[in-house]
Amino acid sequence: MKIPSFYEAFTRWRTYRSTISELGRLSDHELHDIGLMRSEIPSVARRASHW
Repeated sequence: MKIPSFYEAFTRWRTYRSTISELGRLSDHELHDIGLMRSEIPSVARRASHW
C-alpha cells in the first residue's frame, strides 16, 4: 500500500469536504430525488474522495 503524499491527502480531504458541503445544501426532497438520505452524505463523500 502506497502512502499518499501531502498533496494527495489534501486533495482527497478537499474533495470530501466539498462533497459534504454541496450535498448538505440540498433539501431532503432533492436528496430523495437522487436516491440519497441525509444520513448517507458522509459515506458518499468518502467514496467520492476515495478515502
